[in-house]
Amino acid sequence: MKLVVVSAGLSVPSSTRLLADRLAAATGRYTSVDVQVVELRDLAVEIAHNFTSGFPGRALSAALDAVTEADGLIVVTPVFSASYSGLFKSFFDVLDQEALTGKPVLIAATGGSARHSLVLEHALRPLFAYLRAVVVPTAVYAASEDWGAEGLAERIDRAAGELGRLMEGLGSGAGAGAGAVRRADAADTADAAERADASVAVDTDTAAAIAPRALDGALASADRFTVIPFEQQLAALRP
Repeated sequence: MKLVVVSAGLSVPSSTRLLADRLAAATGRYTSVDVQVVELRDLAVEIAHNFTSGFPGRALSAALDAVTEADGLIVVTPVFSASYSGLFKSFFDVLDQEALTGKPVLIAATGGSARHSLVLEHALRPLFAYLRAVVVPTAVYAASEDWGAEGLAERIDRAAGELGRLMEGLGSGAGAGAGAVRRADAADTADAAERADASVAVDTDTAAAIAPRALDGALASADRFTVIPFEQQLAALRP
């Protein structure tokens, strides 16, 4: 299966990329994956041009295709002003809104203080819920003091296990997932239309039994079902 890691770190080396790599390695212990890393720092100019031109450059287009075709995602952002970075948000703004439908996503973030850990629940989880991704229950936040301390490795392992099991359980890929949703929507629409037709269709045999005088003209039709106006049905039921 294909696992794509989206890292929005800006510095080199980057604690955001370090966390992303550790999450990807941990996921690989739970399920067999081919890992591709998308560094948003390298795509910043093309992302900006996409907003003004409406067309992605070659590198950005390849990154968007990779995310769309992935079986699972790990997304990691540094915390800027108590939220995800603008570069991180901009990348998902130019991504097709159907691309993440039904796709397992592990969300993670890095920051200088543990006080920013709520960014996972107040910013990242709502964003990917809006994009209709399947966000794993455990999100991972790493503050500066977390590196080398107890607890981070356990959180990484737990989140990676949840992502690996979701990828194996769903196993349909982003494109197939979106297509399945669209097919299900179409089927639901067809079912609703069929129910609406049935609600106004009256079997001519039954209708003739309850309202012979009202249906004399309607029964001339050779069709099995005849649409009877509601007012006419109501009049036929009156004594």
